This record gives sequence, C-alpha cells and structure tokens, in this order.
Amino acid sequence: MTTPLSGKTIALVKATVPALTEHGATITGAMYKRLFETDHIRALFNQANQESGAQVKALAGGILAYARNIDNLGVLGPVVERMAQKHVGYHILPEHYPYVATALLEAIKEVLGDVATDEILEAWGEAYWFLAAILQGRETDIRQSVEAQEGGWSGWRAFVVESKVRESAVITSFVLRPQDGGKVVAHKPGQFLTFAFDTATQKGVKRNYSISQAANGETYRISVKRETHGVASGHLHDAIQVGDVLMATPPAGDFHLKPAERPVVLLSGGVGMTPMVAMLETIAAEHPELEAHFVHGALNGDVHAMAGHVKALAAAHGATRVSTFYSEPAAGDVLGDSHDVEGFVSIAWLQAQTPFAAADFYLCGPKPFLRILVSGLAAAGVPADRIHYEFFGPADELLAA
Repeated sequence: MTTPLSGKTIALVKATVPALTEHGATITGAMYKRLFETDHIRALFNQANQESGAQVKALAGGILAYARNIDNLGVLGPVVERMAQKHVGYHILPEHYPYVATALLEAIKEVLGDVATDEILEAWGEAYWFLAAILQGRETDIRQSVEAQEGGWSGWRAFVVESKVRESAVITSFVLRPQDGGKVVAHKPGQFLTFAFDTATQKGVKRNYSISQAANGETYRISVKRETHGVASGHLHDAIQVGDVLMATPPAGDFHLKPAERPVVLLSGGVGMTPMVAMLETIAAEHPELEAHFVHGALNGDVHAMAGHVKALAAAHGATRVSTFYSEPAAGDVLGDSHDVEGFVSIAWLQAQTPFAAADFYLCGPKPFLRILVSGLAAAGVPADRIHYEFFGPADELLAA
C-alpha cells in the first residue's frame, strides 16, 4: 500500500502552484531535454508529439493539476488511468521511472533557481514517487489482466499485414495477424494498439492507432489517415505491404464502449470514425435492441471512409440510424445519398435528432471538433458521466479554448 504524503509535503507542493502556472512548460521542456540525452529513454516516446510541443504543454498541465489537487487526488483518477494506459502501450516499465524523477527535479531546480529550495525539491521528490507508485501499481494490474486472457501478451509482439485496403483518398486499413499464429486478446471497442517501426528516415517510430473493428480473437484492423508530412502515416501508406511485419503492444486505452444501459450516440470527425466503427460492429453483433446513432462529419465523399460498411451494419442491426455531415461536398456528392446534412455537426441538431436527454455520447475526432461538441454537450446539460471522448495526441488544453 502506498504511504500517504506528509502534510508538510502537501503544503510545500501546493506552494509551488504559482511558479508552475508561470513556468510549467519551461520546466517540462527542460525535463524532456534531459531525458532525451539517454537514447533508450528517448526511444520510449512519440517524437512527433515532442516536435509539435504538444507533449510539453500536456505534461505541464498535468503537473500543475497534480500540485493543485495533491490533497484531493480523487479528482485526478481519470488522468491517472489515461497515463497508465498510455504507459502500457509504450511499454514503459518501473526501471524507467528513476530517469524521469532525476530529470524533473533537475529541471525544477534549473528553471526556478533559488525558489527551488532543498525542501521544495525533497517535497517534489516525495510527491513524484507517490504518484509513480500509484501508476506502477495500475500498470501492473493492466498487464497482468491482459496476459491472463486468451491471446494476451506483454511487451512487443510481431504482426503480419494480412491485407491492406484503401478506404478513401486519405485512409487505408491494415488487417494484422500474429506472426506466431496465436490468438489475440479481445480488445474493448474504442481501444488502440501502439506500434514501433523504422521508416526510411527515422528509427524506432512509435504511434498509437485505434482498432477499427470489433474483437474477433484472430486479427486486429487499424485504419490510418495519411497526414500531411506524416512520417509514420506516410510510411504505412507507401512502404508497408501485405506480408510485412509490424511490432505492437497489447490493446490499451480508457476510451471504450461501456455496458449498454441506455441509447448511444457515436460522434466522429474525420479519421475519428475508426474507434466508432469498432463500437458499431460490437453493437450490431451483441446488442440487437440497443438504440444507436452513428453521426459522422467529413469534408466530402473523397475522404469519407467505410461509408458503405457503416450503412450495412446499421441496416443489419435495425436499431441504428446513420447521419453523415459533409462540410465541403465534392462535385459528385449528392445530398440525401452520399450525405444527409451539409455543414457541421451541432448541438442544436443533436438535441433535435437524437435521444439527447437519455443517451451516452462517445466522441472522437480533431481537437476543434471535440472542443465545440464536448463543451457544448456539457453546457446543454448532459452529465459528465455520459460524455466519453478520445482525442489524437497528448491531452493538452483540449477544453481551454
């Protein structure tokens, strides 16, 4: 059992909140600079998030939230769960934690100077290891749970690309089967796989991709959008072919379909539809009477992936309604055929067209999409425990704007 933090430590950490508010991103930037001086630690991270600055801001926000709530850690439960799931995906182990502790304390001292007294540094050291113990315990539980299931594993496992399907002008699906011929653990619809591979220009690239199918015990499918200047997505689209091998850790993630207790609304934008397809396949197979609404926004038909598959699932299920929004319809798109609404998904439309007061809402897509809809749902009175969302990349200032 984790030893509780001392009252002195709590007071000292909370006293650093003003300094963290002002200098948090500078501290985390300095911390990562130190961490990445060690090659095997640098290799644990998704470097694209470092280059964009998103991870620096996300961690700064997390440290500040920890300091503010260190005497009420219950409110940080969802954040801790998300961190633990990500750590399992990236195969971060207990032996990696001391590197972070050293880098963080050195960065605090460097940035805050004389403000970071020995007492302050000692308090933050205690606070860090307290949180680390919670995370390590949860990560152990997750790994043991996965390994205990049929098809479960820990660490990196080799998968062969069984098929490659072009779903739209920008999205391609890859069906993956274990190279060892074994089963795969059943994922929760909405979870992701983490991959590690070398490209022509970078080694040890790591990325998370949502699983875009229901669990079947045999394979996984991911559906990847080609990003502009995307090193990883470009490599997968252009270089990876049927028969090639990709390394992946087990399914992880705290965003997934919950037990079916009420109607569900699956809201997605762009490639955010990938976990929603996994959810819809699961609903169609396992919940024949569950009312479901699949609401998707795309630019146009050229980039809209899996449209036919989604409509077929809805038709087979019978209790699913599909509604598609195109914000920039192409010349060949026909209102009422390729799409149902021109424009963007809105709270007003959802209130009028879905069981708004009774449903669970699942959302995935670009941050602007989520900022509008997550905050809009909350402002319209949807309880927080019925709003479930996933975003691509670090969880920085998602709802701050």
